[in-house]
Amino acid sequence: MIPVRLPHARLLMAGLPALVLVFLAGCSCSTQTTWPEEDITEEELAHYAANPDFFVYKTIDDLPADLPWTRNDHLPEIGSPKAIRGGTYRARIQDFPRTLRLYGPDSNSSFRPFLLDDIAIRLGHLHPNNPGDHEYYPGLALEWAPDPDTRTVYIRLDPKARWSDGKPVTTEDFFFMFFMFQSPHIRAPWYNNYYGVGVTYDRIIHYDERTFAITMAQLRPDFVGRVLNLVPLPRHFFRELGPDYVQRFNWRFAPTTGAYILTPEELERSRRNRGRITFVRQEDWWANDKPNLRYRFNPDRIRIRVIRDTPKAFELFLAGEMDMFGMNQAEFNFDRLPDHHPLVERGLIHKATFYNDVPRPTWGLWINSARPHLDNNDVRIGINYAANWDLVIQQFFRGEFFRMQTTADGYGSMTHPGIRARPFDPNRAMEHFARAGFTRRGPDGILVNEAGQRLSFNLSTGSEALAGVLTILREEARKAGLDFRIEILDASSNWRKVQEKNHDIALSAFGVSVEMFPRYWETYHSSNAFDVPFLEDGVTPNPDRRPREQTNNLESIAIAELDALIERYDRSESLDEMRELAFKMEEILHEHASFVPGFYMPFFRTAYWRWVQWPDDFNVRFARDPVEMWLFWFDEEKHEETRGTRRGSETFPPSVRIFDHWAVPPREK
Repeated sequence: MIPVRLPHARLLMAGLPALVLVFLAGCSCSTQTTWPEEDITEEELAHYAANPDFFVYKTIDDLPADLPWTRNDHLPEIGSPKAIRGGTYRARIQDFPRTLRLYGPDSNSSFRPFLLDDIAIRLGHLHPNNPGDHEYYPGLALEWAPDPDTRTVYIRLDPKARWSDGKPVTTEDFFFMFFMFQSPHIRAPWYNNYYGVGVTYDRIIHYDERTFAITMAQLRPDFVGRVLNLVPLPRHFFRELGPDYVQRFNWRFAPTTGAYILTPEELERSRRNRGRITFVRQEDWWANDKPNLRYRFNPDRIRIRVIRDTPKAFELFLAGEMDMFGMNQAEFNFDRLPDHHPLVERGLIHKATFYNDVPRPTWGLWINSARPHLDNNDVRIGINYAANWDLVIQQFFRGEFFRMQTTADGYGSMTHPGIRARPFDPNRAMEHFARAGFTRRGPDGILVNEAGQRLSFNLSTGSEALAGVLTILREEARKAGLDFRIEILDASSNWRKVQEKNHDIALSAFGVSVEMFPRYWETYHSSNAFDVPFLEDGVTPNPDRRPREQTNNLESIAIAELDALIERYDRSESLDEMRELAFKMEEILHEHASFVPGFYMPFFRTAYWRWVQWPDDFNVRFARDPVEMWLFWFDEEKHEETRGTRRGSETFPPSVRIFDHWAVPPREK
């Protein structure tokens, strides 16, 4: 499945992170360009009036005195003062995006980082290089003041903060954010729940146009971050919000707090051509000189070409038509562009491997436990034992990757220390298959039950780059009498299939944000699996339940005991209690066996032309790919110099570097 992501999750829809920049979906463009007049103001104000304890209006005189305002000025600056603005960053996508909407159907795609995740400025941002606690630096906020006794964070907005259309960012934009996320018009049940009244947030208090406060429903250990991570919505732009939101706003570029925009002319051109999309940097961006932002987002333009074929994209990179190329896949790093390649030896193309310290994307097999036979625990456990991930890692990934052990690797002390993924063991797999009734092999070697049904399931992915992984898994699974019918779809089709819960088993991953602790509700609570999971007793499965679409519970897990633990976990105000609960949940998930832990990559690797420049330490501790933090810049003199000598024989100092100062040792088996 990447990105994409709910506020915390980047869906890995199209292969390994940074193999290419992004893989996108096909276009479902609406031809309607004019819409009847709408004004949501009356509905908005009525919603505020109906929820007076959530939407609270006070005066600036009501603001508590002696609040502990902070800007965390002690944190080190992000980026390099040597950075130069200018140039065009040239990247590729596989297909044209389905929508420019940030929320609702088809919005959780790998195009979203350009529109929101990696570009938009939040109230505050987690400092990505701090070796200690999770600390934040200012974004839209000038400063903030946490008050744990009242579970409240007070905010003063930076008076310079502006939307890309020039209008100021105000307190009302945050009020409207909650209103819109609580509205059924956006057709986004995750947002409706998470931002619902009293679920995660208890209230928002208006003091003046630049001063407000947000009270959390619980005093979570990360309560400050839950507030500072918020991104407002431009109230003036969404005035026409209504039942036709999905269609009306499908191809409208919303004003952003970030550096890059799509101009109306570029949007119209790209929709006609669908071969290229270009973002332009705002010359007068409000955060141009703001600490921790001023040395980032350096290119003047981001030009994204639609190139469906990855080998073709790689050839264009070698021809100098793209600035960098993800080298995470071993084939590209060792075979197509080895360190002794002439372009590398001549110093024209540089290579870098950067070890990061982040929660790991959940690469593995996601088993839909609502499907026939897959609803049997012994079948799922057997599939775990029949998956030869060690061979995948040794052959396909050349021994560079490591085996995942749990559903939440990379969270430090919050990751279960004792759980280990089941090893490849065909005999133990067949023992469990036999308990499920699959006791004899058919003429093709695949197990069958008394009814003559073969032990065979669809194994799908949205990444052509991982076809070799599926081939190894299929051939090894046959040793245990298990048949995988391989299905390689485009990223969009695969994402739609798993969101509609029509898959058997999916090779996929969610890439999660850097947080203090893992989340479980989105992926494992029964309310995200079925419309009515249980009967009135709250335990017995409802025989008439229907799958809930457009959620992250891809395994269709509905376990009453797990639900109770998740709800306690989400209410807990103690990190120690949360750790205990997380371990119990991981044990239940391990026994349920609907996730087969696959692999993780302890680094990212990239190749880039010598004109692409980086900070001295290349990137930051919490970076998940080379571009995410936008730390690079272009040396135009080197660009011209390289263009003039690329076909000649002139050489420059070669550069193949490894940055391992943030490397984390793998867990022992």
